[in-house]
Amino acid sequence: MCGRLLHWGVRAPFDYNFRTMRTLYEPLEPYARHELAVDTPHRLYVEECGNPQGLPVVFLHGGPGAGCETYHRRFFDPQRYRIVLFDQRGAGRSTPHAALDGNDTGALVRDMEAIRRHLQIERWLVFGGSWGSTLALAYAQAHPEPVLGLILRGIFLCRREEIRWFYQEGASWAFPDYWADFIAPIPAAERSDLVHAYYKRLTGADAAVRQECARAWSLWEGRTANLVPRAAVVDFFGSAHTALSLARIECHYFVHDAFLDAPILSRMDRIADIPGVIVHGRYDLICPLRNAWELHAAWPSSRLVVVPDAGHSATEPGILSALLDATDRFAKELPWPPM
Repeated sequence: MCGRLLHWGVRAPFDYNFRTMRTLYEPLEPYARHELAVDTPHRLYVEECGNPQGLPVVFLHGGPGAGCETYHRRFFDPQRYRIVLFDQRGAGRSTPHAALDGNDTGALVRDMEAIRRHLQIERWLVFGGSWGSTLALAYAQAHPEPVLGLILRGIFLCRREEIRWFYQEGASWAFPDYWADFIAPIPAAERSDLVHAYYKRLTGADAAVRQECARAWSLWEGRTANLVPRAAVVDFFGSAHTALSLARIECHYFVHDAFLDAPILSRMDRIADIPGVIVHGRYDLICPLRNAWELHAAWPSSRLVVVPDAGHSATEPGILSALLDATDRFAKELPWPPM
């Protein structure tokens, strides 16, 4: 069994200055697809890519509710990695779509263990961005032993002040034009608590209202994800399928404090020895840099990489490059199979 990387990285955070812009690995198709039944009625879409004998890594998408995209496979060297991707409950190709019953953080953590056991993986690297970073930390804190390391991007700790920053007041000051579209579906009398106002509509009986609110909610996130908005990102967030699951599931989690029974930072002692890389854009206005700064301060084995000219999205060139550097380095430092 491979040991911990006790000397990974440096304690001091630093700006990421790349000499050569990295690009994703070449497109690839899964060598295996699975439909895994978990709690009724949920069935998870799971795929495996790369080298079946390679270093196992599990990719955790954002949202919650966004689902995986094909480019997510390409953060990992397919010759070195056994790449596991899955759509979380209600997202992407998992069914039922946009379902809220039985959809909570504890269930997603159990799902990850069910996938690991189903695929007969003893230990794996965990890679997650945005909400995926939250889920990665919650999983590692619940099950530290299977976790070889963590690569996290756009840190989101699901604290109430973070939700208020993006969905009530804060980011709205930087994007007043996009904000006007976000609040448009909500009557002025209900705008003092936008998350609950949206939740009422996203879980209501009127399908047209649900879809209108889902699109407004999702586009607010898609438009603000990059330092300079990218059409492909906005189009993904604006698609009806993605918008409905993203908006309903995110709002469901946020009105319930992300179903966390204790703050993420209060349990960092559980993963103190797990090596990790934190990649964060300096101008991330969805999940401000303070989140990553505080996580790094509480995690002795982490390395904080601040990308100086980036927002939130994994598609930002500097963030993408830093993530590729991290996966390559883990592949080098964690020779596989273990001796």
